Amino acid sequence: MIAMVFQRLEDLRIDSDLRQQDIADYLHMHLEVYRRYEKGHREIPVWAVIQLADFYRTSTDYILGRTNRRAPIK
Repeated sequence: MIAMVFQRLEDLRIDSDLRQQDIADYLHMHLEVYRRYEKGHREIPVWAVIQLADFYRTSTDYILGRTNRRAPIK
């Protein structure tokens, strides 16, 4: 099974001027694990999507590509 590629993970990180290592540290994981999530080689767990949505102040739906609205729903 091939994991979904979440292009928005990379886009959000780059827009925030962060390195993959910065996000891996935030999520308390090894760089290679996070890199695999970002590139779609490994499925990202729900807890990580939620933490990243909080970190980037967006919705999980935006990260998952279910909406193009970046701002979280209030």
